[in-house]
Amino acid sequence: MSEFPEVDAAAAAAAAAFGPYRATAPAARAALLTAIADGIEALGDDLAATVHRETHLPLARARSERDRTCNQLRMFADLLERPDWNRPRAAPGDPGREPLPRPDLRLRHIPLGPVAVFGASNFPLAFSTAGGDTAAALAAGAPVIVKAHEAHPDTSRLVGGVVTDALAAAGLPAGVFTLLFGPGRTLGQALVAHPAVKAVAFTGSRAAGLAIAATAAARPVPIPVYAEMSSVNPVFLLPGALADAPGDLARGFAASAVLGSGQFCTNPGLVFAREGEGLDAFLKTAAAAFAATDAQPMLTDGIRAAYESGRDRLGTVPGVELLARGAGEPAAALYRSDAATFLAEPALRDEVFGATSLVVTVADEAETHRIVDVLEGQLTATVHTGPGDLDEAARLLPRLELLAGRIVHGGWPTGVEVGHATVHGGPFPATSDARSTSVGTLAIDRFLRPVAYQDLPAELLPEELRP
Repeated sequence: MSEFPEVDAAAAAAAAAFGPYRATAPAARAALLTAIADGIEALGDDLAATVHRETHLPLARARSERDRTCNQLRMFADLLERPDWNRPRAAPGDPGREPLPRPDLRLRHIPLGPVAVFGASNFPLAFSTAGGDTAAALAAGAPVIVKAHEAHPDTSRLVGGVVTDALAAAGLPAGVFTLLFGPGRTLGQALVAHPAVKAVAFTGSRAAGLAIAATAAARPVPIPVYAEMSSVNPVFLLPGALADAPGDLARGFAASAVLGSGQFCTNPGLVFAREGEGLDAFLKTAAAAFAATDAQPMLTDGIRAAYESGRDRLGTVPGVELLARGAGEPAAALYRSDAATFLAEPALRDEVFGATSLVVTVADEAETHRIVDVLEGQLTATVHTGPGDLDEAARLLPRLELLAGRIVHGGWPTGVEVGHATVHGGPFPATSDARSTSVGTLAIDRFLRPVAYQDLPAELLPEELRP
């Protein structure tokens, strides 16, 4: 028992619902996900207005995120319509094999059990109550307990009501979904520690993610934690790209860096560029764009305070130059440094969650490789090439594969396409488990485990594994 009765009640209800819910047909779960998407859309502009009021995100962004959330739900519903959604395999037996008969082996994936989902501050819909983590777990056949984020409680209540209504209309146990409110450091940790919870999905700060992972690992029966935590999303501008279109590159970079006040986990916080005339033109245009950026409200007072502290701390590092600062507060900022300073100052590799970026000048390809080798794991790495750059890019690519979960060419990392080939994850500390993604249909694998059935009579085999 925890010190939070609501945690115990939610966990008990989820545990009781697990058996009946995992036994439902995939089509029934697909119908549930579709009903949730329909219900969210039916909230209309009331939902967008609530998101705007609680988070300061523009109405257009709220509507776009609502559409993304509903598309995610329907994408998992479509996945469940496929016979291979849980990746069944069969290796038929051979009783006549010498020197020993070969057993009949068949495999499928089953849900782990109840999943704890932590809502994210910066995505009140797509990474929160009925976001991608919840959609993936419900698709897998796992009940979900959502710990709502304190930054948008009314948004969470609206969406949570839709999920609860959809469960009731489908005749499914109420324990399949529970929404909890309370401080993450206490109630959230109690939820992670509860023995009925079998996996955790989290999006947020590195400190909070590591604390959750430590709690999960210290349990008598440890459980997996899929935490998305921090990323600076390095961008590499190769010489041909800088020579070809430095102004276009600068405008695209600035737009990506300040988008949403920089409150995306994929904003480009680091740019590495070769010295020369192209770089000078790039920096001049980028600085002008940052300087012309008006301050926008941030999600919470705490996020703003952390951003301003991290931004201003960059300017105190010897060898780091402030190139531009936007109007008002919290102001966007663009800094410049060189490779020697960057390699000597590990603090320059830390995420500043907001509209601040650092451009690092590099002398040659070898220096670029030395920089890549000291970077931490990332969600994304971006490469821009121009005439004559492909050979260098080919030598850089193997290093970037070890660095990031998504490699972007010729674009910018903000904006994550939700699809079957999406990876939104990466080596630590971008995430706590580089083998997974929190976006796209592959996200369902986090909440499934394989089970093999040897020499079972056809009558006892799960239906999808029968000959």
